[in-house]
Amino acid sequence: MTELNPVCVRVPATTANLGPGFDCLGLALDIWNEVQFTPVEKGYSVEIEGEGARQLARDRSNLIFQAAEKLFKLEGVAFPTGLSLRCRNAIPISSGLGSSASAIITGLLGARRMLKSSISNANLLSLAADFEGHADNVAACLMGGLVAAVRTENGWLAEKIPMQPLHAVIVLPDIQLSTQQARAALPDTISRTDAVTNIGRAVLLVNALRDGHRDLFRTAMQDCLHQPYRLDLMPGASDALQAAYDAGAYGAALSGAGPSLLAFADERFEEIGKTMQNAFTAKGIDSRIFITYSTNVGAAI
Repeated sequence: MTELNPVCVRVPATTANLGPGFDCLGLALDIWNEVQFTPVEKGYSVEIEGEGARQLARDRSNLIFQAAEKLFKLEGVAFPTGLSLRCRNAIPISSGLGSSASAIITGLLGARRMLKSSISNANLLSLAADFEGHADNVAACLMGGLVAAVRTENGWLAEKIPMQPLHAVIVLPDIQLSTQQARAALPDTISRTDAVTNIGRAVLLVNALRDGHRDLFRTAMQDCLHQPYRLDLMPGASDALQAAYDAGAYGAALSGAGPSLLAFADERFEEIGKTMQNAFTAKGIDSRIFITYSTNVGAAI
């Protein structure tokens, strides 16, 4: 095997679903993790600054290592006997902002560069989506911007949708809610009425995002498939979404599986965030505010 060179990978946070686009729509946000891969003689280590510094694994069980090893195996190349990661993390973990997707894309992109692999982005996306279980976050992380992702009989398909840039207010409550817990809360079947409601709103939302029609967002971001069930797991969340609208947001929804909430606005960002935060404070729950915007830039080396 040829000598491996250091690699630096930069990946954005993502918000998925955006209300009705359950497991299909993803949007990249201007919050970034940066990871330096450095080959060493022997052993595996992870240095972490910022988000997740106390929680994330610092050995070979780290998700970045796992994703990288997946591509090495696919290419038929032995995984390096020594590799060090230095992570500067701004994406909160277990937040509904795509932290696991960012780790998977980081590992795969780092491995591709180290291997000098010719694997395409489309095939890399399929690997990432199979690893994650759905493609909305990994597609938006890899490609940037607004992405629609679906599974077909031939694998995963993702399409980037042109859109107007948007400011976003994120409120992350101190609620422990794993993706597995959030998925377990969903019903196994849905009614035709709920299916039609979501289909119509997802189509409307894509149009609103593409053309910047602020007056459509509130209706378009309504959901019947996942939000009503997940909001019940998060005290104060329903009140916080209503508070976002009351304070001037034109669209609001759960970010991914939660617990983060997402609000779109053109002004009064801090006021909207604090008003949402007050809804959680009323329930005795601390929270953090992130003011950011969508980004058309995806993962890069």
